[in-house]
Amino acid sequence: MTVKDRTPSSPKLSMRAAREARNGLSVTYANLDATEHGLTEREAAKRLPRDGRNEVAHDRPPSAATQFLLALHNPFIYVLLTLAAISFVTDYWLPLRAGETDEADLTKVIIILTMVNLSAVLRFWQEYRSGKAAEALKAMVRTTASVLRRKQGRDTATLREVPMGELVAGDIVQLSAGDMIPADLRLIESRDLFISQAVLTGEALPVEKYDTLGNVAQKCAADTVSDSANLLDLPNVCFMGTNVVSGRARAVVVATGHRTYFGSLARSLSGHRSQTAFDRGVNSVSRLLIRFMLVMVPVVFMINGLVKGDWADAFMFALAVAVGLTPEMLPMIVSANLAKGALAMARRKVVVKRLNAIQNLGSMNVLCTDKTGTLTQDRIILEHHVDPNGQQDPQLLQLAWLNSHHQSGVRNLMDQAVLNFAQATAGFKAPFAYAKVDELPFDFVRRRLSVVLDNGAGHHLLISKGAVEEMLAVASQIQQGEAVLPLDDAQREALLARANSFNAQGFRVLLLATRDIPMAQCKRQYAAEDERELVVRGLLTFLDPPKETAGPAIAALREMGVCVKVLTGDNALVTSTVCRQVGIDPGEPLLGQEVERLGDQALKDLVEQRTVFAKLTPLQKSRVLKALQSNGHTVGFLGDGINDAPALRDADVGISVDSATDIAKESADIILLEKSLLVLEEGVTKGRETFGNIMKYLCMTASSNFGNVFSVLVASAFIPFMPMLALHLLLQNLLYDFSQLSLPWDKMDKAFLSRPRKWDAGNIGRFMLWIGPTSSIFDITTFALMWYVFAANSVEMQALFQSGWFIEGLLSQTLVVHMLRTRKVPFFQSTAAWPVILATGLVMALGIYIPFSALGAMVGLVPLPWEYFPWLVVTLLGYCIVAQGMKTLYIRRFGQWF
Repeated sequence: MTVKDRTPSSPKLSMRAAREARNGLSVTYANLDATEHGLTEREAAKRLPRDGRNEVAHDRPPSAATQFLLALHNPFIYVLLTLAAISFVTDYWLPLRAGETDEADLTKVIIILTMVNLSAVLRFWQEYRSGKAAEALKAMVRTTASVLRRKQGRDTATLREVPMGELVAGDIVQLSAGDMIPADLRLIESRDLFISQAVLTGEALPVEKYDTLGNVAQKCAADTVSDSANLLDLPNVCFMGTNVVSGRARAVVVATGHRTYFGSLARSLSGHRSQTAFDRGVNSVSRLLIRFMLVMVPVVFMINGLVKGDWADAFMFALAVAVGLTPEMLPMIVSANLAKGALAMARRKVVVKRLNAIQNLGSMNVLCTDKTGTLTQDRIILEHHVDPNGQQDPQLLQLAWLNSHHQSGVRNLMDQAVLNFAQATAGFKAPFAYAKVDELPFDFVRRRLSVVLDNGAGHHLLISKGAVEEMLAVASQIQQGEAVLPLDDAQREALLARANSFNAQGFRVLLLATRDIPMAQCKRQYAAEDERELVVRGLLTFLDPPKETAGPAIAALREMGVCVKVLTGDNALVTSTVCRQVGIDPGEPLLGQEVERLGDQALKDLVEQRTVFAKLTPLQKSRVLKALQSNGHTVGFLGDGINDAPALRDADVGISVDSATDIAKESADIILLEKSLLVLEEGVTKGRETFGNIMKYLCMTASSNFGNVFSVLVASAFIPFMPMLALHLLLQNLLYDFSQLSLPWDKMDKAFLSRPRKWDAGNIGRFMLWIGPTSSIFDITTFALMWYVFAANSVEMQALFQSGWFIEGLLSQTLVVHMLRTRKVPFFQSTAAWPVILATGLVMALGIYIPFSALGAMVGLVPLPWEYFPWLVVTLLGYCIVAQGMKTLYIRRFGQWF
């Protein structure tokens, strides 16, 4: 759950966190019955039932009973219940009061209530299964916390990865960059800890948090707490739902689940998500159909009332027409499509956290992706370790090993590459004599990581590695052989040229520098300001080869109308080289510093022209993405790092991977279990297929229902009796909806899947007006057939007339599923899936059988003469030919098909 721009000022939330912030650690431990060594497994197990699972209120499927009641909440059900109530009064209660026991009949009431239950049960079952499927898919993505747990009777604890839901008050957790804050925490110790609280405050800039002793340059946290007006200002408390931008810390859990600040906030906001493009699309279509209904229903009511003179029957019939114009099965069809799409995507190693994201994935026409691990193999190897002159330098490898071995933040792939290379190098001896003093973790502003080590001789050695430009900015000297010389402009240019040469070959380059700190300047804690006057020791180059699947996947996405743009914090030359290797023309990269200088309009123009955006900060990634959205694109973002979280939240569909950082997985809508664009391409295809089947239902239902209502208007104006009873219209509508329940299992034409699709309520309205009256032509020929050929032209023969139109209307309406499901010629060029063929065939057989059955007699239908059926076949064949002709004309006229 993401909450933006909501900062409750009430200090009543998470009072335990506020109280413990003011206490000393010893008091906090006593209050929580905990120790600095953490809890035992047995203690944690006992506390879990007491505290409850560490989960906050969020949108979950309601209980089965609640879901069934919600299934009754739609216009179709309300109209049916209204008709049942009126039928109960007129057909049963009034005759009983008048003493006419033989006239009292509950048949209509029973039939209508059966329809209510059937509709509700079908919708409930499908939505219940959809909810279960969604929860099962979410459970595939686990988020854990690093917790100190010890064995019974021992003080030594080991660090374990524990599911966040199993945390309890008193647990000791370890935090590093990229971690989600798993509960409300009171810091024990911290180092350069910066927390993003945007999820609670909407404020993009991270804030520093520190324990009471951890930062002597800051005001003591215990003093700050007493005059704090807002809990979020507490400097020694981290709140659930926020995330670590940089630094590291150890903290004790003081509140979990609904007792946390975020938990209190989540309870008040659960269920109040902002609308997605999918929601807006469904609503726009619903509004269109409601407007149409508000026009047509009163017209039908007035014409029938004036022509027939029976206003009660006219009212009942108008209500049935209202039902006929309502896509009452839309919630169930949508749920079924999305759930089926999500399960199909799960088989393709794509986990959908939010079902509505499937449609957004299908409508995506721009994919923004990072480079590492997506275009490349995410298998980095150290290729060169050279001095400033380009010569292999064993001492540089030792310095790199010290930096990578002693850093305690996120162990990235380049650190692993250094350690693996050193381990595999013959003759390399790890310099274990150094003791770690302090660490300056990596962040996306400094773009470097430093460790401070004690060399055992009273001096401290600062070893820093990072991006070349950022390292040169804090370097003042250079190692040349045994000599240390001032770093002049010529040497800077030479280093940059050497780095660019490596970049052009596809290598990522880090510069390593050191600073010897004499005893007089040594201290226990260091800050970023101490990264100065560094001595350049050499360059490290890393190779991350392109993935074999990246090229074909990008070509496939391009064929599908998806433009791939690369947004990375990496070097422009490296990124451009990799892009060329996978078939992307990088053009001229746009750098982060240029993005910073551009105004919004200039950036909107430039994002259309550029493909590669390099050296971006997290906020610059998000800004590029928003510029694309403001140009009307549906934008997906694929990322897995801490720096990708803002863009993942802002994208129309955020995509991450199972191995991503906690904050990236939490921000994403879709999780790839395999970090491959080929997997994503299959997901896009499934998203478009899911959206297409939803659009099929809407267009078919809207057009066929409009055709029915148009036919009703014609019949009402010229026929002296009801052309069809309200009950007939409702039964016909229910059977037709049943035939469409199989649509989620239908297949889509390749032409539909070839480009992105968006909601277009205007096209649905146009489709309804063009295609709907086609069926009315053959309804009118059926009126003439029944009137003139079968002499059903009097009130006494109205049951025969109604039966004839009932069958023809239902069969033509069901045939429309096959006629409109494809822009091709049905049955010859494109055949529906077997579930669709079986469902529609069953409904057509039932429609023919009902007038001959006991049910038909109960609802006022009569058997038809066998001479009727050859005419019916000719009518349906004529309908298919004309419908195909109108479809071809529509496609030529408007260039699209739903």
